[in-house]
Amino acid sequence: MAQDEAVIGCTGELLIGTRGPAGPGEVLVRVRGGTEAFLAWSDEPLPKGSTVLVVESRGTRQVDVIAWADPLDIPLG
Repeated sequence: MAQDEAVIGCTGELLIGTRGPAGPGEVLVRVRGGTEAFLAWSDEPLPKGSTVLVVESRGTRQVDVIAWADPLDIPLG
């Protein structure tokens, strides 16, 4: 299937937590001036509500994600 290159590097929020190798969750990604839902796969389970970064597109509205914390949101100490 054709990859969706536009989503790689975008951030989103998990609507349904991922289960690691046991199965995908669902992520709402900010892309193309709006938001779109994709199946989200991750190496380790991630809980619902997590902010994630899309690192790969599997095509057919499926993406690989990792946990993400915006470095600009981290308080200086």
